[in-house]
Amino acid sequence: MSRFQPDRRRLLRLSLGILALPSLARGDGVRVVTLFQGATDCAVALGVTPSGVVDSWSEKPMYRYLRQAVQGVAHVGLETQPSLEDIALLRPDVIVASRFRHQRIAPLLAQMGRVVMLDEVFQFKQTLALMGVALQREQQARWLLEQWQQRVARLRLQLQATFAGRWPLTVSVLDIREDHIRSYLPQSFAGSVLSELGFAWTPAAREARGVSLKLTSKESLPVVNAELFFIFQRGDGEVAQRAYRALVEHPLWQQLQAPRHGRVWIVDGVAWSLSGGILGANLMLDEIARVTADEAAP
Repeated sequence: MSRFQPDRRRLLRLSLGILALPSLARGDGVRVVTLFQGATDCAVALGVTPSGVVDSWSEKPMYRYLRQAVQGVAHVGLETQPSLEDIALLRPDVIVASRFRHQRIAPLLAQMGRVVMLDEVFQFKQTLALMGVALQREQQARWLLEQWQQRVARLRLQLQATFAGRWPLTVSVLDIREDHIRSYLPQSFAGSVLSELGFAWTPAAREARGVSLKLTSKESLPVVNAELFFIFQRGDGEVAQRAYRALVEHPLWQQLQAPRHGRVWIVDGVAWSLSGGILGANLMLDEIARVTADEAAP
């Protein structure tokens, strides 16, 4: 079992690549307010400092991997309940919102600025592409997506070589909470990245709808049985640790494939579950690459 830390050097290299593009100055002066986490992530990736952002879900007021980039930026409330008054005071040119979160207030937002409305909060490629157009940063968005495709292709080959005849491995992404376990599906943010890399899914994950399965009892653990587990914990402190210990000490857990073969990897829950953007997705690739390196080590 291993605990990973986000690779800040990867984010720095992405930022330096953006700065090297000759058209970076295009779009300067556009005031953008981002109303969901993936939009804030993508704005930073595009080299744009938002005028306003919503509070992060954890590591408040903003995720550590984005904190320096948005230092001093105004906060306009919660993703689920942004402050219309605070948004209006910022006089935004562009407001990036989500139909999933903000459909009800869309007419009011439209009176304050141009609204870019995304269907979902975790479709990071679509978010990046649409924001690139809205912020006049199409070249930066294309460059980031090209870099993404190249990274995915290289890592996919690395995984195939490392696991050889065992590839593709089945995978489960587990969010360990105090009172239940949430297993993320192929349609989720993390699931879409793992699918793109070529990982396989359990029958239960393939057949389920939505973005996650909720397991309310440990007797349901066989449903998520897979050859590799990526897991993270929701919350900090003794309560979270106690929930994790109770899980790994359970007899059913010890019978699952991933624990039996030592392929249980603790990863960064912010990147894997809460980030929703291209930078968070790249942090996922960093962690998956480390899994491969440890697996390949003699």
